[in-house]
Amino acid sequence: MASSDPDIDPESTAPAIAIEARGLRKVYPGRHKLPPKVALDSIDLQVPRGSFFGLLGPNGAGKSTFINILAGLAVKTSGDAIVWGYNTDLRPRHARAAIGVVPQEIHFDPFFTPRESLEFQAGMYGVPKRERRTMEILDAVGLADMAEAYVRALSGGMKRRLMVAKAMVHRPPVLVLDEPTAGVDIELRQQLWDYLRTLNQAGVTIVLTTHYLEEAEALCDRIAIIHHGQVMACDDTDALLGRIDRKELVVTAGEILSEVPPELARFDASLNGGRQLIVRYRPSEVRAEEILAAIRGAGISIADLNTTEADLADVFLGITRENSN
Repeated sequence: MASSDPDIDPESTAPAIAIEARGLRKVYPGRHKLPPKVALDSIDLQVPRGSFFGLLGPNGAGKSTFINILAGLAVKTSGDAIVWGYNTDLRPRHARAAIGVVPQEIHFDPFFTPRESLEFQAGMYGVPKRERRTMEILDAVGLADMAEAYVRALSGGMKRRLMVAKAMVHRPPVLVLDEPTAGVDIELRQQLWDYLRTLNQAGVTIVLTTHYLEEAEALCDRIAIIHHGQVMACDDTDALLGRIDRKELVVTAGEILSEVPPELARFDASLNGGRQLIVRYRPSEVRAEEILAAIRGAGISIADLNTTEADLADVFLGITRENSN
C-alpha cells in the first residue's frame, strides 16, 4: 500500500519482516516503595510481512506496552523495536508513518463528524488533500451514511469502526489493533472481521490482540503468546493447535448404559447420562479405532459419534498455567 510519507515507498522497500523486536525490554520504576515492574523481559519477536498475526496474553502480560513502544507512545528501557525496516530510535518518523494503531480506549472529539475526524487525522499525518480517501475509508467500514453525524451520536460499534478508519488514513502497511471488538455485538464484529480480512488480502500486515480466542483462531495465521513479559510461544496457528495432544470421542449408544463397560477400563472414559460415552485420549498414544473396537467388543451399538478437537483456548491455558509459577 502507498504511504503519505514521501520517503517511504513500501512497494519497493517492503521488508520480509514487518515488525521485529530484538531483546526488547521495558521496566517501569517502582513507586511508593514498590519494586520496579518488568513489563517486557528482553523479548525477541518477528511479524512476517503480509501476515495476520495474533498477540495473545493475560491482562498485564505486556501486549499494550509492546504496541505503545512500536507506536512511539512509550520509551523502551533497552533493545530494539523495528517497524517496516525502520528502527524506532534511529528513524522514528518513518517508523510511525509505517504503522497505524487502533488502541483499546475510544477517544474522539464528540463535536466532530466522522468525516471531520478522518480529515483531521490525515492532516496530522501530513496527507495532502488530493491524496485523502476519507469517504472511501468510511464506506469500507460501513460509516459512509454517518459521515456528517456527530461522533457522540454513534454507537459503540460504530466508534470502534471509526477508530480503525482513523488508523488507515495515511495508508500504513502495518495495522495494529488492540482489542478492537471489545463491546461490539456479534454482527458488527463479523463485519469488522470481514473488513480486516480484506485489508490483509490487499497486503496489509495486521497485528491483533484480543481476549476472544475464537477470534484469533479464525483470523490469525500466526500467533504469539506473551506471559509475564516474555514470549512463551510463537508459531503458525495450526502448529500451535497441534501442540495439544488431546481429543475427546463422544459416542451415543443405541441402548441405555448403567456404567462404563469393563472393556473401556484402560481408557479415560466416563458416562454422560445413560446413552453417551465420553472417551478422552491422546492421539499420539491411542488410535480412535482402538476405542471403537473396545466399544463394539462390549456389545454396544453405536447410534452416533463425534470427536472434539483441542482449540486455541486449550493451548493458551496450557501455556499460561505452565508458566504461572
